[in-house]
Amino acid sequence: MPASSSFLPVLILHTGDPHADILASLGSYAQMLRRAAGLAPTSVEIVRVFEDGAPRAPQAYSAVLVTGSPENVTDGAEWGERTAQWLREAAQAGLPIFGICYGHQLLAHALGGRVDFNPAGRETGTHDIELLPAGLNDPLLDGLPTTFPAQMQHMQTIVTLPPGAVSLARSGKDDNQLVRMGDRILSSQFHPEFEQDVPRADIARRGADYAGEGLDVPELVSNIRPTPEAASLVRRFLALYAPQVPLMPDPREDLQPLAA
Repeated sequence: MPASSSFLPVLILHTGDPHADILASLGSYAQMLRRAAGLAPTSVEIVRVFEDGAPRAPQAYSAVLVTGSPENVTDGAEWGERTAQWLREAAQAGLPIFGICYGHQLLAHALGGRVDFNPAGRETGTHDIELLPAGLNDPLLDGLPTTFPAQMQHMQTIVTLPPGAVSLARSGKDDNQLVRMGDRILSSQFHPEFEQDVPRADIARRGADYAGEGLDVPELVSNIRPTPEAASLVRRFLALYAPQVPLMPDPREDLQPLAA
């Protein structure tokens, strides 16, 4: 079904940015997410909540995407708690929501889950995720392989899912890599919006710190690779739950986009 010529914008809740070198060369987390979603600049409204920006009422948007952030949910920042309250209201209003990394965790926190540091330690670079039984039949993942690579960069995780939520995929260190929290609410701990240059730049800058944590930095670098299946997920989400919003072709994507 073709997208309507009249639609409400997609809201991107911008919750923080990468280090200055990545920001200068690759753009903000909100820009990365807009590109990965296949959204034209005119189709989105970006609200910098980490700088006290405030979104309009949920009814003003077709869907909402929540970016990653260098902040931790457990820090309890005032802007983060305000955003969590808005997300609760958006969920109650039936707005389609997709959160990423910090956004994944903040969404879980907002809906009654618990977030903390991952006892298994940091995940960074490219790692495989494996679909769980619930993921094998989930419409978001239709046609994807049972195991595929994704870009990761996190220390915190969802340690207790919100009531009614179900995990769709796991990694070697995290059982909640992709979670369905409602009929139109999903989130990923991994980063669908990251291209290979992001983990390369991060590991180049912080490799000594990661080695100090016991990570095998040369192995991390050698394992960085394309993640086309993971990269398709935000576009798939919008095609399923906000089909009225037009999506641009994504030349990075090796997969056919899900039909609206």
